[in-house]
Amino acid sequence: MWNLLRYVWNHPLNADGKVAALWRVFRWQIASRLMPGLIALPYAGGTFLFATRGMTGATGNWYCGLHEVNEMAFVLHLLRPDEHFLDVGANVGSYSILAGGAARARVTAVEPIPTTFAHLQRNVVLNGLNERVRCCQAGLSDAHGVLRFSSDLDTVNHVLTEGEDLPGADVPVMRLDDLVGQDVPTLIKIDVEGHELAVLRSGSDTLRDARLMAVVMETNGSGARYGVSDDALIAVMQECGFAPFGYDPFRRKLTDTVQANGNTVFVRDRAAVEERCRSAPKFRLVNGEI
Repeated sequence: MWNLLRYVWNHPLNADGKVAALWRVFRWQIASRLMPGLIALPYAGGTFLFATRGMTGATGNWYCGLHEVNEMAFVLHLLRPDEHFLDVGANVGSYSILAGGAARARVTAVEPIPTTFAHLQRNVVLNGLNERVRCCQAGLSDAHGVLRFSSDLDTVNHVLTEGEDLPGADVPVMRLDDLVGQDVPTLIKIDVEGHELAVLRSGSDTLRDARLMAVVMETNGSGARYGVSDDALIAVMQECGFAPFGYDPFRRKLTDTVQANGNTVFVRDRAAVEERCRSAPKFRLVNGEI
């Protein structure tokens, strides 16, 4: 609990409302015990996310406005209405609802875990986004087939390695290029807990298409379980014409400093992306605007 309170207290979006942020934590701790089950929490741009106890991503957005402020703000600032956003590893839909509900983009949300996929679908229905968000219960990899995923690790479910004896589910996987076809996204988010290289290898045509402006990808060393380094991911992206950056959501500028053990924003044309981000409207959060 102390780690959570420290995180919420120090979150940049809570800088002008630290006490109110702590009050949101305590309200949730009480409400989730008194009313077990799904509770709809206010989110960005008038949207909502269902949450239950243990859903750290969804509750993090309630505590802090945007759990991953740099990357989530980048999604809001870059996308325009009706552009295509591909969310690979959508989990319960934090990024998909952000893109589809607040930024009004078209979304393809890919989530392999059956129970998590059900939560994703509920959040899409809750926000009336059935026509805007396409949900795909599948995984992405470098070849079609079936892979076994862990199933009870919340935001860190992943493709199981041979030595991992964890509860899991067998899930069909497909290639990114086959999923996208000719509907190339403006922006892709990839968060697949270390399986990123296989996803990238399955999407070479999409990644080289000039219509794709940026990719937000997890680069926190989790690929080590499959013998993959973050440098390998960066190399693939550079071969496809992207450079790695961080994002300052308050100045709306890309930064040359990439967040350690977090996510990297890969951009094809820095000037074009920064101009888009500067001209984007502000979005209302539970603790202010971004």
